[in-house]
Amino acid sequence: MKIRIGLGSCGIAAGALKVKESVEAEIQERKLEIEVQSTGCIGMCHAEPLLDVIDEQNKVYSYGYVTPKVVKQIFADHITGQSPVEQYLISAPEKDCDFLAGQKRVALRNCGIINPESFQDCIEHKGYQALKRVVTEMTPEEVISEIKQSGLRGRGGAGFPTWFKWDAARKNPGDAKYIVCNADEGDPGAFMDRSLMEGDPHSVLEGMALAGYAVGANQGFIYCRAEYPLAIQRAELAIKQAEERGLLGKNIFGSGFDFEISIKQGAGAFVCGEETALIASLEGERGMPRLKPPFPAQSGYWERPTNINNVETYANVPWILVNGGKAFSAMGTDKSPGTKVFALAGKIKRGGLVEVPMGLSLREVIFNIGGGIKDDQKFKAVQMGGPSGGCIPEELLDTPVDYDSITQTGAIMGSGGMVVMDENTCMVDLARFFLDFTQTESCGKCVQCRIGTKRMLEILERICDGEGREGDIELLEEIAVKVKEGSLCGLGQSAPNPVLTTIRYFRDEYEAHIRDKKCPAKQCKALITFQIDPEKCHGCGTCARKCPAKCITGEKKKPHVIDQDLCLKCGTCLDACPSKYRAVTVE
Repeated sequence: MKIRIGLGSCGIAAGALKVKESVEAEIQERKLEIEVQSTGCIGMCHAEPLLDVIDEQNKVYSYGYVTPKVVKQIFADHITGQSPVEQYLISAPEKDCDFLAGQKRVALRNCGIINPESFQDCIEHKGYQALKRVVTEMTPEEVISEIKQSGLRGRGGAGFPTWFKWDAARKNPGDAKYIVCNADEGDPGAFMDRSLMEGDPHSVLEGMALAGYAVGANQGFIYCRAEYPLAIQRAELAIKQAEERGLLGKNIFGSGFDFEISIKQGAGAFVCGEETALIASLEGERGMPRLKPPFPAQSGYWERPTNINNVETYANVPWILVNGGKAFSAMGTDKSPGTKVFALAGKIKRGGLVEVPMGLSLREVIFNIGGGIKDDQKFKAVQMGGPSGGCIPEELLDTPVDYDSITQTGAIMGSGGMVVMDENTCMVDLARFFLDFTQTESCGKCVQCRIGTKRMLEILERICDGEGREGDIELLEEIAVKVKEGSLCGLGQSAPNPVLTTIRYFRDEYEAHIRDKKCPAKQCKALITFQIDPEKCHGCGTCARKCPAKCITGEKKKPHVIDQDLCLKCGTCLDACPSKYRAVTVE
């Protein structure tokens, strides 16, 4: 028997280390012979900490929301008594997991299953099989042809054909060539790359080595933000393990092919997700975009041909070269083959990582896999593509999730962030939030991006503060076009997307803020007031006692009143009012 515990960042944050300690203590106390295995995130972040019981027949029983107290119950009822604890059971041989049932896992194939720190686990799950076959049996041209047949597009955001970049890097002359893995992942709400590196680092290393063989490179770099310490730690261990066994370094599999990988930690600048800014940072310069052409495949790291893909792209490559390009292209759609990993976040019941075939609708991802909206609120929109993306409204929920369809909505696929919003989200304030992020993260090189995003942010802040003016919407649209047209890199070119899509689909909310001085979602403090309904108030005094501004007055058992001049609009009174009364309202 084996017990497997999810020890990705999400699991650790939820208390998985204490769960592991409890498991080990129970085993010792009961004098049982049970192997305890650590694993990465399987994607069910909403149910962390996760624990799997794997019996002698290799049947897996998965438990969620596990605490040390639950561990004791699992040992008493399941492990000793042979009776699974139904209350915490997420999946079992006779019970499918709704979250995983609709998925097809390629990039995430080993995450949550193998021990990412065990080289033996990697090998048992086909690790480095593709590399062995490629360097001993295939030419670089054959490798690129297989990737071309797969139709794999870069999963970092732009969706550029992977084979084309590889082919360009191979054909461009240079005394040295380089492979770079972009693990910067700066989108708010995105954690695909982190989970992949924490859960299956060897698949990323193998994908980079395969790319190196294809383009003629002998050196690879993983550019990872320093905020991912566990991902970096496991990647460093994986590099060391592969080097010790001759799978990285000199003369791999006796083929004469040399390939080394090192890690560069970035300081977390969002603009370094852009490939030329990343290269500048990799060279020790300030992370600022460079004019293209020349493209990195022509002149990249130290002006040598360089291929850059993100973590998810490289993780797909070994699977493709083991199973064949046709097997990958058989999934998804004609123009967007294969699967895509998404990070479901926001007002969603089952948040976490999902991997689905391209072409599945947004409705299926959010409601079938994600379980719908938290607290059964009404769906309002989903933000696709992070701060560079856009908001997709309810009427477009049946949009297929593929590059072309998402782009037609005004959003972008991006690296795969999906932030779900309910009816309580103010779309004007949301646009302000994302523009504040991109304005702060702008490197400042382009006047249009540096100044344009600042002016747009000022207008949005004014609207949210109740000082919007007629013509503000049109002015936002005008500046947005200038920023998109005049910016050098993707950050500036896409920064206006959240503003443009919220105006496109939720123009009435902008008009309500400007003309009526009202926030329909009741979120903008300057445009709301808290009131106490005298017919519902029983004078219990709970709200008055908890009010930090001491602005609520009234006699016991008589209706209370809020002094609007003193009110901080913090919402404490709304939360404090007993649910049986619901006397506090927001106007």
